[in-house]
Amino acid sequence: MTSFPEIIVNVDELISVNRYEVDEDNAHIELNSQDIDSLDDVEFGKLVRVCPAALYKVDSDGHKSFDYAGCLECGTCRIACEGTIVSKWEQPGPTMGVQYRFG
Repeated sequence: MTSFPEIIVNVDELISVNRYEVDEDNAHIELNSQDIDSLDDVEFGKLVRVCPAALYKVDSDGHKSFDYAGCLECGTCRIACEGTIVSKWEQPGPTMGVQYRFG
């Protein structure tokens, strides 16, 4: 039996080398409500679990937060919660969004 060395991947370190141009005037992701804490806990919990960039968060007091800056543009949130929490998801405009860098 062949033994493989354990490989530990630090996702935060890999994401940090990417470059982001945030379009402050046109959010490419919008939620159904400006009052984030009013959003359904179960549906929002899906977003907390599936977003690889950890853009959806719930703090220790149960308050929800979201910021589209740092989005990896994978579309997972759209697939998980379009129609329930995510009201808009589109690719950022030209020269905006994530630029992947492998370093």
